[in-house]
Amino acid sequence: MSVTQAELPLNASYSPAAWLVLYFFFNLGLTLYNKAVMQLFDFGFPWTLTGIHTLFGAVGSYLLYLFGVFKPRKLGERESTVMLAFSVLYTLNIAISNVSLHLVTVPFHQVVRAMTPLFTIGLSVAFFKITYSKMTYISLLPVIFGVAFATFGDYYFTGMGFFLTILGTLLAAIKTVVTNKVQTSGLKLHPLDLLYRMSPLACMQTIMYAYMTGELEAVSIFVRTEMSWPLVIALAVNGVIAFFLNVVSFTANKKTSALTMTVAGNIYRVQGEGAKSEI
Repeated sequence: MSVTQAELPLNASYSPAAWLVLYFFFNLGLTLYNKAVMQLFDFGFPWTLTGIHTLFGAVGSYLLYLFGVFKPRKLGERESTVMLAFSVLYTLNIAISNVSLHLVTVPFHQVVRAMTPLFTIGLSVAFFKITYSKMTYISLLPVIFGVAFATFGDYYFTGMGFFLTILGTLLAAIKTVVTNKVQTSGLKLHPLDLLYRMSPLACMQTIMYAYMTGELEAVSIFVRTEMSWPLVIALAVNGVIAFFLNVVSFTANKKTSALTMTVAGNIYRVQGEGAKSEI
């Protein structure tokens, strides 16, 4: 049996569980590396860091395309519009999450975000008529309450912070569901093809948001006064890790389900709390 170009980067022998393990590995690795970069180099520019991630996603997927690792599908005007909407959803999800973090405490933010699986189920039932067993609902309880116990602390929030945190959780669920659908039904995009189309659009939107918030001006001053080659190398490595995380995340989503990915996100949040205490 011959292997097509689209199958080359994603070994068919890898099980969904293997992709989830890789997802945990790269997700936790990127979180720890981000913290290290911000602490060692005092690089406190989250939007610029996100822009670097999306830039490396664009460059990395384009290089793989040039080397023939995958072949992009030809999309019509309607499909291209869907990709633009998806990139806006991706950027808006990050924006709402960042803004809400300034209006609520981290424990409260983590507890609300732990509700993402419930939002995912609601969207799947309402829009795609997917049904779940009673055991699925019961099994979600320890996953959600486990995050609450692991992140227990000062629960403070403003009215706007509460609203934005709920909105961010809904957007995160929508993004996960849409990511799964564009790969498994409808467009049926290859994970690298999805990254290839989404990353440049998300990069431009991220830079625009950094400009509107004034972060780009602060970055330009930082570059003139404090930029060093060790930091350039550290940011490049950060971008490479983010690229592989996106590849693994999209692939794991395609091979499992949107609900599985949101549950995996909750488990990761518990791991993240443990990682915080070790730094």
